[in-house]
This record gives sequence, C-alpha cells and structure tokens, in this order.
Amino acid sequence: MIDRAGLAEFLLGRRQALQPEDVGLPRGKRRRTRGLRREEVAALCHMSPDYFARLERASGPQPSEQMIASIAQGLHLSRDERDHLFRLAGHQPPSRDGDSEFISPGMMRIFDRLTDDTPAEIVTELGETLRQTPLGVALVGDLTRYTGPSRSIGYRWFTDPAARALHPAEDHEFLSRLYVSGLRGVLALRGPTSKAAHLAELLTTESEQFRTLWKDHEVGIKPRAVKRYLHPTVGPLELNCQILLDPDQSNLLLVYTAVPGSESYEKLQLLSVIGTTTPLEAR
Repeated sequence: MIDRAGLAEFLLGRRQALQPEDVGLPRGKRRRTRGLRREEVAALCHMSPDYFARLERASGPQPSEQMIASIAQGLHLSRDERDHLFRLAGHQPPSRDGDSEFISPGMMRIFDRLTDDTPAEIVTELGETLRQTPLGVALVGDLTRYTGPSRSIGYRWFTDPAARALHPAEDHEFLSRLYVSGLRGVLALRGPTSKAAHLAELLTTESEQFRTLWKDHEVGIKPRAVKRYLHPTVGPLELNCQILLDPDQSNLLLVYTAVPGSESYEKLQLLSVIGTTTPLEAR
C-alpha cells in the first residue's frame, strides 16, 4: 500500500538536498530556492511539474513502477534509497541482479557533466539505452523510446532493418558477430532464466542470420575503437568510443568523440547546432 505522506516527505527532502551542480544544471546568480526547483526535478524525471507537485503534496494517483524508477534516476538516488522509494509508493523494489537498470549516482554525476557538444549514452549490458545526451539523440535518434525486446540494440540489429541504416554496409558483418558474441557472454554470466536467454530464444526464432552466427559459438569479440556512421543529414562520420564500466551495476557509459580539426569533428559541431528531427537508429 502506498504511504502518501512518507512518499511526499521523502521526495521533498531529496529535492531540497540536491544542488544544481549535482545534476549538471547552472546555479544562476539569483537562486534563492533551497535545493532544486520542482520544475527542475520534474524535467530530470521526465514528468510534468504539476504531477511532481501533487506527489510532494501527498495527493494524486499512485505512481507506476516505471514512474518511480524515473524519479529515482532523476533524483540520483542510491540503490537503498531507490528501494525505499519503491516501498513508499507501494511497489516491490526491482531485483538487484545483472538485469537491473539502476544507474548509480556516481555514473549519473559523470553523465550530467558531459557538455552539450558530446554525444554519449548509458546502456545496460544488453545494449538497452537508459540515458542519452541531446547530441547523442541527434546522432542516432532517441533510443530510449523502445519497449520490450526492441530496447536491446542487438535484438533490433537482427529484426529491424532501420537499425543498420547508419552504418556502412562493410561494417555490418562485424557488428552482427559483435552483438551475437556479446549476447552469448551475458547469457553465460546470467544463466538460462535471464533476459539474455529470452532474447537469444527470440532471435533464434526470428532471424536466420542470428541462428547461423549463434552456431559458431564466438565469444570475446571486442568493439572497434572507431565507429563509422552514415548520418542522413551531415554524412559520414568516424567517432572514437570511450567506454566507462560501472562494475557494481554492469552499466556502460559510452562517450563518442572526434579528432579535433577532422572532418568528423566539424560535422559533430554542425550536428550540435542543427540537431535532427529524423527518427534515427544505430550505435
């Protein structure tokens, strides 16, 4: 059962404890509010300010598990704080195994400090995008919009032709092997009842290419340091990908950069200005 008063008190306390610098926001010279403003927290949590205000006033409907998870990320809660928030809202906390999509506060602090001209994303071990910077969205599209198995880039790669549209054709074979190898490694780590096992079963049924590569039993294939894109607006790009692993959560922070002065660097600068309204897909 939801504890409305406890939930309201907890949300208010966490909001007032956070400073703009903690979440990558400018403080401004005239700020007098203790902690963050409601509208700032609402934006971080991907909800309306009115909805968050009602939660703080102990009114409104019971928030869903998805909404509580979004609030936990927006408020940069620790795992124990996240679990407490779920219980206050009348839900069981998510599991703490490798399938967890929890982002640690430390990882979020690093992500929040990335500049507007840096494409980056936080992904799970199955390639499910949890967060993107604005330039990350401009580069590959909003990858957080997917649901179900399609949240995994490996699943989309073998089932949705649009997933390959931003990569040169000569890179497709390597990327196919990379995604199969990665899924096999996660399945071996998490076991036959894991989400990885479910994805492997689905892909075995739905993709002939996946079935063929799965039989090869390749493991340990590493991503290439330079990733090539065919962006529909700015054209070909070559980007280095730096990877930061959160060992406690199995999440990855991927940061894409171009060599200063290169053609790809100039194109990234252009993309940061014009953005994109075209639905894109790839990584």
